[in-house]
Amino acid sequence: MTTIGRLALAASALIAGTHMAQAQSAEAFYKGKTVNLTIGYPAGTAYDVYSRLLARHIGEHIPGKPSLVAQNMPGAASLKAANFIYNVAPKDGTAFAGIGRAVPMVPLYGGEGTQFDPLKFVYLGSMNKDVSLTVSWYTSGVNNIQDAMDKELIVGGSAMGLDDSTVMPYVANKLIGTKFKIVTGYQGGNESLIAMERGEVNGRSGWSYASMMATRPDWWRDKKIIPIVQMGLQKHPDMPDVPLIMDYAKNDEDKKALELILASQYLGRPFIAPPGMPADRAKALQDAFAKTMNDPAFVADANKAGVEVSLVDGDETLALMKKLYGAPQSVIARATEATPPVGNKLATTVVASGPQSEATTPNRRPSGLRFFHAATISRTDKLCLLTH
Repeated sequence: MTTIGRLALAASALIAGTHMAQAQSAEAFYKGKTVNLTIGYPAGTAYDVYSRLLARHIGEHIPGKPSLVAQNMPGAASLKAANFIYNVAPKDGTAFAGIGRAVPMVPLYGGEGTQFDPLKFVYLGSMNKDVSLTVSWYTSGVNNIQDAMDKELIVGGSAMGLDDSTVMPYVANKLIGTKFKIVTGYQGGNESLIAMERGEVNGRSGWSYASMMATRPDWWRDKKIIPIVQMGLQKHPDMPDVPLIMDYAKNDEDKKALELILASQYLGRPFIAPPGMPADRAKALQDAFAKTMNDPAFVADANKAGVEVSLVDGDETLALMKKLYGAPQSVIARATEATPPVGNKLATTVVASGPQSEATTPNRRPSGLRFFHAATISRTDKLCLLTH
């Protein structure tokens, strides 16, 4: 055989092998595999509840029925998990993550610490459409939105500028004139709620209504918390008498900025996979996610856990992200002015010293809390806080 013939045969074999690899079905790939679900928040939080509920059921709908392992990777209000999925996690279809709905929006407003292009994630979808609340503790003396404009209410949150617990009160201060004082550094929602119960803070903002009903329904029932304002584009049907922040916009420019900022509420519990995945596996995960949301066994478990479920599929999620990032520059500029940069110095920061075992003690306050004004924290300390 001539040299040219041998080269042609080798090329044909290479092409055939490539076609065979590409032709491997998603079912064949996933059979016997383990898929890892990274949860960007500590154990015991509402995001953890939703993610673990998904993990118990989605494997039945992925071709090949792989095993699912859910692991918590808390840090910077799930920014750590988002960066991990984009840059480190395998891109073969065996990894995805549940993150905070505000995280994909951080680059839009010029936030620091992001190591991803939000339009390149594979979006599996969102487990619900949400409306957030700002609430006060019943002894705070702040009983309505006007009170919050007249006097200070201390609210607890996670990392400044990275989740709704800090973004929403900051936005309200900027655009409707409230006087929320934001205390940051609580690792998850449970910690800030414990702080409210103990009197360290007087309220919480950007608290998902679905999360509240899943984790503290007794507080709502027993009127230990007072709903001040809803943070969303529309009122939740269960709260027709609680005012909507949109109604307090001072002008059309501010209203459009609020619409942009609050649009992420539509993606209540988003799940992402790495960019660059084989297209058939990306579709397999997206289809499995959608099927899970309609699985009677899953719905029964969700109802038992008291969590709201309303599917936003992967295509709809990506379309919304593209729409938000394609907003007029004037609207983005106003929204950027109204949202907090990471590590904003107007906040008080709570830094937890020493290791924390959130997986084993989700309802305990971290030991050794140290309170700082953010202006006194060094750049290194801020980086430690963001990567904790």
